[in-house]
Amino acid sequence: MSGFILRRLAHAVLTVLAASFLIFAVSEFSPGSVARKMLGPYVEDVQVDILSQKLKLDDALIIRYLRWLGVLTGAIADPLADPALNLGLSDPRGSRYFGNFGYSQLYKAPVNDIIWNRLANTLLLAGTAFAIILPLSLAFGVLSGMREGSRLDRSLSVAGIVLTSIPEFASGVMLTAVFVVGLKWLPGISPLEARGDWSIAAQLVLPVAVLVLYDFGYVARMIRGSMVEVMGRAYVRTAFLKGLTRGQVVLRHALRNAMIAPFTVLLLQLNWLITGVVVTEMVFAYPGFGRMLLEAALFGDIALVEAAALTALLLAVVTQLVGDIGYMLLNPRIRLA
Repeated sequence: MSGFILRRLAHAVLTVLAASFLIFAVSEFSPGSVARKMLGPYVEDVQVDILSQKLKLDDALIIRYLRWLGVLTGAIADPLADPALNLGLSDPRGSRYFGNFGYSQLYKAPVNDIIWNRLANTLLLAGTAFAIILPLSLAFGVLSGMREGSRLDRSLSVAGIVLTSIPEFASGVMLTAVFVVGLKWLPGISPLEARGDWSIAAQLVLPVAVLVLYDFGYVARMIRGSMVEVMGRAYVRTAFLKGLTRGQVVLRHALRNAMIAPFTVLLLQLNWLITGVVVTEMVFAYPGFGRMLLEAALFGDIALVEAAALTALLLAVVTQLVGDIGYMLLNPRIRLA
């Protein structure tokens, strides 16, 4: 087992390095001067020339990438912090530390002062939604899979297809029309600021509801399909013939095997909830990670886009690593191989 985990960790490190190089290369070769993209569109040409010399933009791409990694890991100082540029940028952590993503031109602050707060807000939204999606999907998926073709099974299939087919912006508008405009029970935006009559909890209700409605049907149908397959296996029929009750068969024999395939799906949904909820965050003006990435891309904030892309990549790699380990624990054939 330890060998399996070490191999997966090595693959994860190589994946992060390769993908980070691609992120850097795309940012470097996008239209426009690299130095001007880093400094913003309104700086003077002399500042652009000074930064171009400091970055040594005539060097090969791999050399510039290694220099970027040096700033990120704290091996070298961030050139944007040089007083000669007269940019007025300052970082309380200094110009040389591990995890230095540089400065955001959109927010006029160090990237680390922006990205982690936004990621924490999205984790709050995603964690709340996932805490509702998981038990609902398990309950309905297992019950439906135990009784294939029943009224519950057909109802869940229809509801899942309908809910999954409605995009987040449409369900967000419909829920806003009902609960904000019509009933006036909830706020129409979620800035995560306790002001007026609306608490933070009340501001989370509609964004969480949109994510749950969109994702619940898909996950439940995946669990249902796996449960149907397992309930038809020979060892399940043998368990029934031995006199075990339906509850004993499901809990002791069927459920664990039925969760092998949906386990990966659940982890992918968690990754989507963290990095792919930009539509929901924009609809409700939620100060989250996805909205921040979209705003940075539209503004052309190269440092923030690189940091957000690398963070999303790390989340995806960690999710995949946890999925591989969990899959191994659930499936003895892999664990004992």
